[in-house]
Amino acid sequence: MAAAAANFDRDLEADFAEIERLVGAARAQGVRLLALPEAALGGYLADLDGAAGTPPALTPDGPEMRRLATLAGDVVVAVGYCEDGGGQLFNSAICVTGDGVLGHHRKVHQPLREDASYSAGDRFAAFDTPVGRLGMMICYDKAFPESARALALDGAEIVLCLSAWPTSRTNPAPQLEQDRWKRRFDLFDQARALENQIVWLSANQSGQFGSLRFVGSAKVVDPAGEILDDTGVSAGLAVAELDVQEALDRARRSMAHLRDRRPEAYRLPAAAR
Repeated sequence: MAAAAANFDRDLEADFAEIERLVGAARAQGVRLLALPEAALGGYLADLDGAAGTPPALTPDGPEMRRLATLAGDVVVAVGYCEDGGGQLFNSAICVTGDGVLGHHRKVHQPLREDASYSAGDRFAAFDTPVGRLGMMICYDKAFPESARALALDGAEIVLCLSAWPTSRTNPAPQLEQDRWKRRFDLFDQARALENQIVWLSANQSGQFGSLRFVGSAKVVDPAGEILDDTGVSAGLAVAELDVQEALDRARRSMAHLRDRRPEAYRLPAAAR
């Protein structure tokens, strides 16, 4: 399995060429599951102030997704894009193989002024694929423990988190490796994997687009929260070979976090529901 850190922009032809290159590089390493970043088709927003134009709007059953499926072939590939939802735009992720669409997700949680460009999704749902039961989320979704927990309780063995996660805007570090938003990105990845004892693939944009500089840091995390491979702040592929069922069984053998939950103790105050 692999997660990519790569740069994408408004040029769809260039984006497809980069996707084809990444799928080819992954396939050459025996990868069967590949996570690509949020907004890999069309690029992300140029800023988070609500004034930037949106990427080209695509439909889940349109010619671009058929082209994506052809490129995927025997690899399960997840890609972020701007979805034309019929009068609304959504920041979405789609998972395909050469056989067609396997799963779909609309970003639920919207940071800063992203809601000026996109409507919000309203659910997290796992889905079956040739490489196991997967869940997807997009970027800021992972800051909310409920997102990953909902997918884990729906049977997701592997969660793909597709991001366009930038550096800190208010207090950027001189070195990208030291940026506080990069640290948060990495902490969320490890925490979400460990607390749910699932495999976690984290893809992210790299480089710069508009006013945003991205932290890269694509990675594969095992159910114990250990990083198996990481691109660092550079573009590239984080690749790991893992027997998913064996890894899940080993992590959950003694302390099984999903099994040992006590939902009756988690009652929320009425005002918080």
